[in-house]
Amino acid sequence: MRILHLGFEDPRMPGAGGGSVRTHEIDRRLVANGFEVTVLTTRYPGWQERVQDGVHYVPIGIGAGGNRVMRLAGYVVRLPLEVWKRRATADLVVEDFFAPFSTMAAPLWTKKPTVGVVQWLHAKDKARQYKVPLHWIERLGVRRHRRTIAVSQGIADRLISMNPAVHVDVIGNGVDPAAWKPQPKPGRDILCIGRLEFTGKGLDLLLEAWAKCSDRIEGKLLIAGSGPDEAKLRAAISAAGLSDSVRLLGWLSGDAKFQALSGARLAVVPSRQETFGLVAIEALAVGTPVVAFDIPCLREIVPSGAGWLVDAFDVDALANELADRYAQSGLEKAGEQGRAFAAGFNWDRLADMQADAYHAALAEFGKERSDTRPAPQLQSRP
Repeated sequence: MRILHLGFEDPRMPGAGGGSVRTHEIDRRLVANGFEVTVLTTRYPGWQERVQDGVHYVPIGIGAGGNRVMRLAGYVVRLPLEVWKRRATADLVVEDFFAPFSTMAAPLWTKKPTVGVVQWLHAKDKARQYKVPLHWIERLGVRRHRRTIAVSQGIADRLISMNPAVHVDVIGNGVDPAAWKPQPKPGRDILCIGRLEFTGKGLDLLLEAWAKCSDRIEGKLLIAGSGPDEAKLRAAISAAGLSDSVRLLGWLSGDAKFQALSGARLAVVPSRQETFGLVAIEALAVGTPVVAFDIPCLREIVPSGAGWLVDAFDVDALANELADRYAQSGLEKAGEQGRAFAAGFNWDRLADMQADAYHAALAEFGKERSDTRPAPQLQSRP
């Protein structure tokens, strides 16, 4: 099968989120099983067209993509044309949903069988942030899709609420095999890792909670990652007088990321919203218990005994949970339970599930074309 994947973020772009990791991990396994995959992504400084693990990446846009606005605008403007140029060489188009309005309603203009991959449905939050009705664009776009893949049941439920006729396959994210290399060892510090988005990732709430509990915790709060709000985060740490107890580690990936997770006593995920919560699963995989807000998606992947959920956005509750769990004995047992749970998130199995979903989509679209084709007219004999 030849797939044209509208992937938005390039996994090599600094600060790229977990969605681009999912795209690459699934696509490279599909290529290994005989698929041909081309991924169209945004441009960014240093971008280059390349083949990585057999997956053909083509950054598109206008100029170098030096900031978020230009990356988004260039991608949105160029995408229909770039798809049109390549449509003859694709059997199936896959549209990754992306911020701020989720979907460009690709089935309307690709003129090919199209499947939406939904890791993100936060247009309502962005609409409040920017005072623009982005959620109406999201709703209209979702209604144009007939087959989608959601990374969690929470997202699947929201898709169906917007479009009761849509078919949704729930296929989660997987864990990098490198997560199993470090040996679990409860450390001294608490680690938050991910994209540095001050409000979306709840970093403002985390700093407020840390100010309330840091005097009860021996270690530091470590924050790893990069993103658009790094300067804002640094300023907030300084303004709160937390510079001595909070340390920024920068962007971590691969073995360095898993060593940092393994060396933490707790991992904290303070997000206001998540598409799946890959960092939480990765923390569980290395044997580090997780503290997070009780929100959709996260409640699906932070099992009792391996982590703890607190009332959403309750800063006092988060502060108390961090302090109490930090002092708790027997965290090794929680780590063992987390590893056992995370073992079910296997990229090979998930890639097979996604391949099945793609084949089912092609079969459905093919049957529809066959059903709508005019029946042959029988000519009467003289």
